[in-house]
Amino acid sequence: MLSLLLVAAAALAANPPATPAPPSPARGSVIFIHPDGTGLGHWGLARVDQVGPDGRLAWDTLPSIALYRPHVRGSLAPASNSGGTVHAYGVKVPLESYGMDGAEVPLAPTGERISLMRDALRDGRSVGVVNSGHLAEPGTGCFLASVAKRSMADEICRQLLEGKPQVILGGGEAYFLPKGVQGRHGAGRRADGRNLVDEARAAGYTVVFTREELAAVPAETTHLLGLFAETDTYNDATEQVLAARGLPLYSPGAPTVAEMTGAALRVLARNPSGFFLVVEEEGTDNFSNLNNAGGLLEAMRRADAAIATAERFRAEHPDTLVLVAADSDASRPQLVAMPEEAGVIVRGKPLPASLPNDPAPLDGVAGPRSEPFVAAPDASGARLPFAVAWASMADGGDPVVVRAAGVNSELVRGDLDNTALYRIMHATLFGAWPEQRAVHRPANPVNRPAK
Repeated sequence: MLSLLLVAAAALAANPPATPAPPSPARGSVIFIHPDGTGLGHWGLARVDQVGPDGRLAWDTLPSIALYRPHVRGSLAPASNSGGTVHAYGVKVPLESYGMDGAEVPLAPTGERISLMRDALRDGRSVGVVNSGHLAEPGTGCFLASVAKRSMADEICRQLLEGKPQVILGGGEAYFLPKGVQGRHGAGRRADGRNLVDEARAAGYTVVFTREELAAVPAETTHLLGLFAETDTYNDATEQVLAARGLPLYSPGAPTVAEMTGAALRVLARNPSGFFLVVEEEGTDNFSNLNNAGGLLEAMRRADAAIATAERFRAEHPDTLVLVAADSDASRPQLVAMPEEAGVIVRGKPLPASLPNDPAPLDGVAGPRSEPFVAAPDASGARLPFAVAWASMADGGDPVVVRAAGVNSELVRGDLDNTALYRIMHATLFGAWPEQRAVHRPANPVNRPAK
């Protein structure tokens, strides 16, 4: 008997469960914040830049922490679309998937071909998506749309709107208007002639286009569509290109991701049955993949502000889970610093292209060979210079940091698979594990993808 117990214990150690599974998880609302592409290096840079090496970001205050394995089927590193699909359906899918598993919508652990967000909406929750990029971005789009290719932005936006979530906020007005039709931010690009802005109004949505209009949304609003840029609310280009074109990092007329999050919560929280909100700061990934360190730091500041907004809401609504995770480590930035007396990284002095005997390129406030960044003060008041080095211009497969606070946040600990995020969010939204609900729900294919 002892030998059998030892064998069983060894097997469990080799194959731990994806998520600890208490029999009766607590039920509540979920705010899933997805700062796309953020790894430990991103958060370390954000900390020294915003609050200094001894300070604490809003991200740092989330008490529960885990690392998850981000690989997808057939690839050690995910793409944003396959990573988003894993979060939305709880199963691993091929690299190019967008709400799909091959030719079909993924079969979720509940036994149905339905995303977690559509499942929650069907069950009476209010749901919403917020994105600083255009609304076809997969970190949010995969929760409501299933398409053959990520490039099918017109079809993704059609499915987003026709799913009728209570809140849709982001960029991408061009994908809601017919080709050539002038909108508030630019001309439409839809080839099918449909005007989704008009359709949204007819369906009962309040439609807004600027930060001021978002702030003035009536309190009784039940469905809200915000389109704050022609495509993205940021200008994802290198430092040199932005400087040459006189462009800011982010559109000054667009609300921040934190402001959009606050507006979304005001609408969603009115539902006594609870809600599910997915928030994505996309600039953290895009600026990283362009090796634009200044853009990355601004995007990280905005992502952390969204976490702070969610945490303020949770303090007043304790039956809420705040869950924060990326799906990959974009370009793996590294903080590079040394004492100024070494003469290499010195305030007010342009950086070298790289460190001696080290080919990794260095980034400063205006790109390569510019002055270094200067950290916020440390505990002694000192402000120290630093540079940013990059590993690549691609999304990596390093472990992803997950943090959480609130109801069921104790489930976020240790080592998780990326499919565990779906399970934790499902357990919170429904007060049951997916398999427990599958007993009562036979397999029922829904949400057939567009051809």
